[in-house]
Amino acid sequence: MAVKKRLLLLGLLAALLGGCSPGPKPNELQFWTIQLSPKFDPLIRSMLAEWEEQNPGVNVRWTDLPFGSVERKLLAAVFARTAPDVVNLNPLFSANLASKGGLLPLQQRLTPEVKASYLPRVLKAAEQDGELYALPWYLTARITLANQRLLKAAGYSQPPATWAEVPAYAEAVKKRTGRYALFVTVVPDGSAELLESMVQMGVQLVDERYRATFNSPEGRRAFAFWTDLYRRGLLPREVVSQGFRRAIELYQSGELAQLASGAEFLATIQTNAPQVAADTVPYPPVTGADGAANVAVMNLAVSRQSRRPQLAVDLASFITNPANQLRFAQAARVLPSSEPALKELEQELAGAQGRDGLVGAARLMSAETLARARVLVPADPGIKRLQAIIYGQLQRAMLGRMSSDAAIAEAERQWNAYAAARWP
Repeated sequence: MAVKKRLLLLGLLAALLGGCSPGPKPNELQFWTIQLSPKFDPLIRSMLAEWEEQNPGVNVRWTDLPFGSVERKLLAAVFARTAPDVVNLNPLFSANLASKGGLLPLQQRLTPEVKASYLPRVLKAAEQDGELYALPWYLTARITLANQRLLKAAGYSQPPATWAEVPAYAEAVKKRTGRYALFVTVVPDGSAELLESMVQMGVQLVDERYRATFNSPEGRRAFAFWTDLYRRGLLPREVVSQGFRRAIELYQSGELAQLASGAEFLATIQTNAPQVAADTVPYPPVTGADGAANVAVMNLAVSRQSRRPQLAVDLASFITNPANQLRFAQAARVLPSSEPALKELEQELAGAQGRDGLVGAARLMSAETLARARVLVPADPGIKRLQAIIYGQLQRAMLGRMSSDAAIAEAERQWNAYAAARWP
């Protein structure tokens, strides 16, 4: 599947040169989203009806796709020159499409007022070579959910605030409780949390030519940090073989002192492990010395094949305007990327303190985290390959097959060979 996807991407530009989508109906816009139906049908349909009322004679056909199929179906639509006008994408895929010429540049099509409504650091993350290719829609900010009972048993009143504090904390948790402090996966196609932690530790991953810069003093310290934790038995053995789902399982079974998660997972924990949920308290996320946290983004982008590009941009802007972002954030329990909407949501969550219980407190903590959050690992083309290479070599160091310094040197060699072939 990965090979097929690469071949499709390589052919994307040629397909685009064939012209705009003929489209079955000139007065219709196609809008694709990812895994929102049927839960949010009333809300999405209401938004689209409002936009249609403001744009008489234009209809929006909404298609919702499962998360696992959207990339394949979008690439197929691009080749058939029937790409949707507006599409919901994750940053990695939108960056890949933009690099192949598949997305409409938005910088000159938005008014200053519209651009100013988004959180600046989040909007900046949707740029490529100075051009804007997507609008941020909704966000999630990872926080720390901590089992207060295990923390107290380990001699802590709260979890660590920075990575520098983690080793002593992890040792205390293991020694005094027999449990593990945290779970950070090193599965190559898993969560980017460990890669983000490297950035928080001061590591620059690549330069402007996409050549490796991570084999630096900071990078070697980061590799040694994670290698040492694992070899000392302070991380669950499964971090090299299982992903985030295993972290949730361990936390729910009381085997993990803390979980790095979005507030939305609390409802699952309350259902599956009510006693653990009762012991859980939300805290700010673990960060580096500068306090920068990570934010995850879902975007709306406009296809370059759109026959009515300005209307498509207007639709994407409408769905992501402050009022509609607030409506969606309230319904989906996510965070808006609009500054006015975020301020209103924070006020709402603060006013509901005590009434909304644990989930409300976690959502407020998550919203407050956005003030110091940014996209720590930019969605550059090839970033998933970079993660796979770094994680693969770090696994070898953790398992004692080579030193951490040798592992990062090999990761540097592999990445630069790939980068030289892709970006000569």
